Amino acid sequence: MEILLNGEARSLPVGATVLDLLAGLGRDPRTVAVERNGAIVRRADYAATALAAGDRLEVVHFVQGG
Repeated sequence: MEILLNGEARSLPVGATVLDLLAGLGRDPRTVAVERNGAIVRRADYAATALAAGDRLEVVHFVQGG
């Protein structure tokens, strides 16, 4: 299936979850915020949130510095 991730088309297997997407990106789920179709996905729901064709996701990772 195709989704839009940070403005770019991306292909994922049917049934993929937000957690699967983050694992594929090499991102630590504790250090990102995910928005799906305009709504923030709670971190506790990443594993249970199945993605669907046409979903629009924004993934933002936190940067630490000074």
